[in-house]
Amino acid sequence: MPSADRTGLDPRTKILTVIAVSAAVLGTGGNRFIVAGTLLAVGLAVWERVWRRAVLLPLVVGVFAAFAFWVPIVWPHPVLGIISIGSLYTVRFAVAVGVGMHLVATTSPTQLSAAFRAWRIPRGIAVSTSVMLRFFPLVTSEAGAVLDAMRLRGLVGAGVVRHPVLAIERFTVPLIASSLRVGEDLAASAILRGLGSPHRPTSMTPPRFTWRDAAFAVALALLAGASIVVWRETT
Repeated sequence: MPSADRTGLDPRTKILTVIAVSAAVLGTGGNRFIVAGTLLAVGLAVWERVWRRAVLLPLVVGVFAAFAFWVPIVWPHPVLGIISIGSLYTVRFAVAVGVGMHLVATTSPTQLSAAFRAWRIPRGIAVSTSVMLRFFPLVTSEAGAVLDAMRLRGLVGAGVVRHPVLAIERFTVPLIASSLRVGEDLAASAILRGLGSPHRPTSMTPPRFTWRDAAFAVALALLAGASIVVWRETT
């Protein structure tokens, strides 16, 4: 479930932040924005007071960046070259995911729906995205419960090596059943909330821009401008 948003950012600002950072990091010449994107993701985690993410994210980015840029120079090897190419793409996705985790952790489906309504986004896209935002955390918790049950039965760790097919079956079948149940619960909740009604719903906490959002808008404009300049230089 989304945690309390201590940053006070508007959901639309968070969405634009994810889009801008992803476009800059994953685009042409995105290697130049890896450090800036990582610092932004860590800063959001610290502002949100999620210390685990603030520590793990730079470690993950640092490891993949080392395999992408440093290891092939120190130890040239064909296998390490393949790993370096994979790490070069993975480190970019890690930065984009790190920024996106702030959006997922601090934005509820209700807030996201209100932001989409303010943007006049088509209802099909808004509803699908809101349901997805609520569905995946629930499935993740269900997967953790299935793994705990498997651990009690000795099917995790050495049990996977001894009985790999059985372990996959014991994990997949209950997870599928739990996912179907979660989908049915979300569908019932959506009907109770009036999903599909022709009337425009009223949000208890309508999205509002503040000075924090204005500061982020300036930073995002600078990032977008820099990414366009790099794109023109490299094409």
